Amino acid sequence: MTWDEVTPLLWPATRETLYMTGVSTLFTAVLGLLIGVLLVITERGGLLPAPPVNRVLGVVVNVGRSLPFLILMVAIIPFTQALVGTSIGNTAAIVPLTIGAIPFYARLVEIALREVDPGVIAAADAMGATRREIVGKVLLREARPGLVSGLTVTVIALIGYTAMAGTVGGGGLGNLAVVYGYERFEGKVMLATVVLLVLLVLVIQAIGDFTARRLTHK
Repeated sequence: MTWDEVTPLLWPATRETLYMTGVSTLFTAVLGLLIGVLLVITERGGLLPAPPVNRVLGVVVNVGRSLPFLILMVAIIPFTQALVGTSIGNTAAIVPLTIGAIPFYARLVEIALREVDPGVIAAADAMGATRREIVGKVLLREARPGLVSGLTVTVIALIGYTAMAGTVGGGGLGNLAVVYGYERFEGKVMLATVVLLVLLVLVIQAIGDFTARRLTHK
């Protein structure tokens, strides 16, 4: 294949990768943040101590993080089919992408929240702040740089997951690399997809670093 033939293939595949990454990032950010907060506030000595709930959440998160993405994707095919009506394609790939990324981000959220100075929390409590106010205006506010850095790492991991999803019909740059670069031995296609994936990662990392630095200075 010539580069003139390769180029028209890249934009649709890139768009599919961005679609899968963007939608799964949205769900991951919301649900991962919620689970991460619950892990912190339900621990013994937390704002809302509930050790049994904390242990269950911890087990679920640990199990979710321990499963390789390809195995997870295959294992939840019945659930994916029930949810979106198919197990193949961009939209179907969003389901395992989200399920695989949520526990990963939840742990990063937990780490970021634990780094908040306990003295700030104690001061807010002494001033009569409610638990909701402490979580929203103290914990989450103070942890913003760490939360953004964690989300950046998660988005980059999701890009890698989308490439793996492409090997089983998920679409995107991964699927393009497999169909043309691997099965048809088109080295130019493989090179182009690798370069695009690297560029995506570099851009997202730069945006995440910039945002985290800005939040740190506020």
